[in-house]
Amino acid sequence: MFIYSPFDAADHKLQIFMSESCNSRHFSWLMKSCFPNPNHKSLIITPQLLNPTLTLSSLPDDLLLECLSRVPSSSLPSLSLVCRRWFYLILSPSFILLRRQLRLSHPSLFAFSPSLSGVFSATLSFPSPRPAATWDLSLCLPINTASLHSLPRLVSIGPRIYIIGRNSMLRYNAWTHHVTAKSPMLFPRKKFAAAVVSNKIYVAGGGGSRAASAVEEYDPETDTWRVVAYSQRMRYGCIGAAVDGVFYVIGGLKIGGASGNGAGGIEAHVYASSMDLYDVEARVWLRSRAVPDGGCVVAACAVAGYVYVLTSHVVELSFWRFDARRKCGGDDSNEGFGEWCKMKSPPMPTQIRLDGTVRFCCVGVGDNKVILVQVVGCIDDLLRRSGRSQRGFKDGLVLVYDSGGGEWSRGPDLPEVIRRAACVSVEC
Repeated sequence: MFIYSPFDAADHKLQIFMSESCNSRHFSWLMKSCFPNPNHKSLIITPQLLNPTLTLSSLPDDLLLECLSRVPSSSLPSLSLVCRRWFYLILSPSFILLRRQLRLSHPSLFAFSPSLSGVFSATLSFPSPRPAATWDLSLCLPINTASLHSLPRLVSIGPRIYIIGRNSMLRYNAWTHHVTAKSPMLFPRKKFAAAVVSNKIYVAGGGGSRAASAVEEYDPETDTWRVVAYSQRMRYGCIGAAVDGVFYVIGGLKIGGASGNGAGGIEAHVYASSMDLYDVEARVWLRSRAVPDGGCVVAACAVAGYVYVLTSHVVELSFWRFDARRKCGGDDSNEGFGEWCKMKSPPMPTQIRLDGTVRFCCVGVGDNKVILVQVVGCIDDLLRRSGRSQRGFKDGLVLVYDSGGGEWSRGPDLPEVIRRAACVSVEC
């Protein structure tokens, strides 16, 4: 019987020779194999000095990302200042994906509010790290940009928030807290639709006749805008959303073409309760869709393959879900696409008539949250003017809808300094 040990062939010959000179051959082979000669050259280990030039930055990108992705969120601003390479790695999709897998990034609601003294923002995390969820005032910038005062549109790509004004745009990084001026839209707009499809920003509607018909695309990599299509309908005051490569232009008022025979008013009503669908990849417009019971769309957002729409009728609000999943289960099946379903209405006083003094913002957060934020006005004022004594709906009302359970709950109101806010979901 032979017992092999981790030595070379010459050493095997030495073991055989020694074992044969022993009285107990098998025992000798066993002992020499288990307890080799400590003075043999193969067991002399020469210590090697570590390479003094080996640093964390010398690692390849994949290993460096594994290390950086485990850093606490509070240290991300410092990491971005180390070098240009680290700065871009932190902004990469791979870094964001690793943070999600490690559960170190959480979806948050970001509220932006311009004022005469600067730009304020607040962040509400879901789930909150504290027992009672509260808003964190995270930014105050001495920026006095006039175009950002008329309710700009906000969109996000990973931790980067793009604040799009009429003729200017800012990019705010929620991780590093950097603010950078970016190229404005080609056509000045206000009250337009904006959404992100495949890491590019799309805007439509608002502004003058040329701006209202042009659909613009923004590439963050090159900081450039271009016109990619022209809208079927020119809308003002519309809302944007995106699901499965489709850009939704929802609600709003009809621009131009009004007639004196009453047809203009009917057509304006159709605009207010409908949405246009633009397939970004195919560069074609799909069939327009309308909310079943009509009404005026006052807020909308996208969550987990659905578009949620809040509509206002004469004296009530209704909440709808549109199935926007065109590729269920990873195949090309579109079963269920285009179906509407009426959901539970938000818990607000009934029989109230919304006017222009009260406005809402709807934001999808994570995979199952729809956040409804009252960004302008006060429902208590509407109740007071109608002679009703019910109160408790002050400025900055926040309502949270759980799409899994189908129930509404009350969230913490917006901070008092955040008024006329624009909101977006971002990963922090």
